Amino acid sequence: MGAWRLGRSWSERELRRLLESLASAERNFADDPDQLDASPEWLKYSSEAVVGREQPGPPVPEGPFIRGVAAITHYRFSDTRIVIPHFDDSTPLKHRRILLEMRALRFLRFLGGVIIGAIRSESVGGKTVFGYRYDTLEGHIERGSEWVLLSKDHNSGLIRFRISASWLPGDFPNWWSGLGFHLVGRHYQQKWHRRAHVLMARAIGSSGSSHSGSALNGEDYSRPEVVFERVKNHA
Repeated sequence: MGAWRLGRSWSERELRRLLESLASAERNFADDPDQLDASPEWLKYSSEAVVGREQPGPPVPEGPFIRGVAAITHYRFSDTRIVIPHFDDSTPLKHRRILLEMRALRFLRFLGGVIIGAIRSESVGGKTVFGYRYDTLEGHIERGSEWVLLSKDHNSGLIRFRISASWLPGDFPNWWSGLGFHLVGRHYQQKWHRRAHVLMARAIGSSGSSHSGSALNGEDYSRPEVVFERVKNHA
């Protein structure tokens, strides 16, 4: 399933129908999603930033890390000026299907489906990690998988957010949209990643204020320093 249009978005009824159509959609790539990161055929792109801090030890009940878990679960880290998620919040997180409305140049919109194929939730080696991997479905303008992970270091209390993708261009509805993606895709990709870290810091309460609970000693994580890594295709 893939759709696009110029100008206005889709109605709630249209989006509901399109989301329902994802129930039978398959991944638009044949490779094992767990092996993409090790394959030189796939482009790799990642970003990481410290988005908050709480006292050392395991995550504090109802504290910054737990608020970050909620933000990931409900996809509240996405800048909706670039990517708007549409999904049924009542469905289980594992295998949840999400319709992503991707916007470019203010007037161009694409719809592409993804499925949450894996969840990571563990505390091991002095670190707590939560997040998931979603995989692109038929009709998406990209192919591949993306991990979104929030982690807390028990020794320092630092909370990090990481987004890492293994991807290739996918299914474009026409030649000019493929060309446009080639020209401006990287710009929007980096912009979305940068804003995702800001929104995550905001979601967990990283304002630097004494009542935020995610900053210690007056530290301010509201404008996280994002580290990017991009690996070119060597195939």
